[in-house]
Formats: sequence, structure tokens, C-alpha cells
Amino acid sequence: MAGRKSDFVLPTLDDLFSTQEQREEAKLARIRDIPIELIDSFPDHPFKVRDDEDMTQLVESIKERGVITPATVRPKDDGRYELVSGHRRKRACELAGMDTLRCEVVELTRDEATILMVESNFQRSQILPSEKAFAYKMRLDAMSRQAGRPKKENLTPVESDFQKARTNEVLGAEVGESREQIRRYVRLTNLVPELLQFVDEGRIKMRPAVELSYLDEDCQRDVVDEIDMTDSTPSHDQTIRMRKFFEEGKLSTEVIQAIMEEEKPNQREKIVLRGERVRQLIPKSVPLNQTEDYVCKALEHYASFLRRRAERDSR
Repeated sequence: MAGRKSDFVLPTLDDLFSTQEQREEAKLARIRDIPIELIDSFPDHPFKVRDDEDMTQLVESIKERGVITPATVRPKDDGRYELVSGHRRKRACELAGMDTLRCEVVELTRDEATILMVESNFQRSQILPSEKAFAYKMRLDAMSRQAGRPKKENLTPVESDFQKARTNEVLGAEVGESREQIRRYVRLTNLVPELLQFVDEGRIKMRPAVELSYLDEDCQRDVVDEIDMTDSTPSHDQTIRMRKFFEEGKLSTEVIQAIMEEEKPNQREKIVLRGERVRQLIPKSVPLNQTEDYVCKALEHYASFLRRRAERDSR
């Protein structure tokens, strides 16, 4: 039809006449050994790089065979490079005593780099809940920004490319998670670091953690204090009530203590000693790290006293 803009994009001359070998050579032209000191980590990189057994094996592999799969970097305006994927390879090269990292240099926008960074790191065998949480959030933010910038071939730019599918549904389909599970993970980014660590350690499950994420920082830190004091974590039911009290403006330190002191199903009975009450009965000359020994000796002495008194009364 005359006047209608075609969606078909003609191939360029390079596409028509270049061979697979030439295209591979073009890719190789982007691969180079870059000084590690010129490579900056990705901003707010959510995935931890651990010096564990896997890292030791990677270091040995790089010493023997070098970096088989190049890292991906994008050039910065100041002549340095930003690492998009390959943070473990970079660390392994440092531990192996190498000065350079084999990289593929790719021109990427910030959002394109974020999406690639998350995708490449999800190939890991073990990913902590906190890593997923911040990675999902970064990926969703990037996808949302891209959704607000319609593609050039979109003939109706007023309509977003993601209008018919929410970004968390798109991400969920890509990573094999439900939309609701994606939402739960993103909520974890609102937790204070101590609570988030408890989630990573498996001490707090996902659903209770999500409820706690709705509390403000002061209330969350009160919960951390109670966990340290009682050596137990709140149940899902307890966190639901904490959130309800908070939304009603009634959640105080005392309320959190009362909820946390409740005996939970299958919970072994614990002896809880309030620090301020115990401390005032201990001489100030006793260091804090010797408090437990002092209390135990005092209890032994008191038990011995009760035993002697009982023997005396029975005569």
C-alpha cells in the first residue's frame, strides 16, 4: 500500500557479503587483554564474589589454561572500563598474580549492561536470596525504563512495548519464578542488612522476611535485638501481627518483645536473661566477656547454698 511505512528492514551490504569467518574476526577484534587496574566493578553489583573452594579451583584453572571465556566490559568516557560480566574471573586473575584480564569490549547502554549483568550471573549454581533480591530489582528497574522508551519500529509509540505484560511477569517467565515470587524477592531489598543475612543463612524464611520488610528501620533493628537476645526468629504469624501493629502505629519495642517471647510451636523452651537486669547485679569490675562465667559460678554457689540449707533443715 502506497505511503505505508514497511516494518521490513533490508540487510546491509556488510550483512550480505560478509562471511561467518569475517564476522568471527570482527568479534575477535573486540577481544583484548586489558590491565586489571583499568577495570571497574559494575556499580552496586549484587552478586558476592567469594574466596571459597570454587574460587580456588578457578584460580588453578586460569593458571593452567588462562581465561577461556572472556569477560565482558563496556568502555567508559574516562578511558577506563566497566565490568559487566566476569567479576569472579577478574578476582581469580588477581589471586593468580595476573595483571590483565581477557575481555570482550562491547558498547552497551546502562540498562542493556544491567540486563546482561544479571543474566550472566544467573548461570551460577548457588545464588543467595539477597543476591536474587537486588538483581531482580536492578533488572526490573532497567526493564521499566526500557518500556518507557518505545522501540524505533514501534508504530504506535504512545503504547509501551510492555503494556500487555507487566515487567515482573516478563522477568518471571525468563527466570522461572512466579510474578508473586519476584515481588517477594524485591521486598527483601527493604530489610536491614542483619535481617537480610538471617534470610541468606536460612534462619528466617521468605514469607516472615517479607512481612518484616514493611517495618521501618528502627522496628527492624528492635527485631534484630530480640533475635540476638532470645536466639530465636519470629514465625510467619508473629511477623504478620508485627506488621499489623506497625501499620496501626502501635508497634513499640515492648510490643516486639512481648510477641517474640511467645512460645512458638515445636520451639524448645529457652531461658532468656534480660541484659540490663542481669548487668546491674554484676560488679562493674567484671568484664563483659566474662559475664557468662560469672553468672554460672554465681548459680553454682547459690545451688550449693540451697543444698546445704536443705540438708540442715532435714536434721
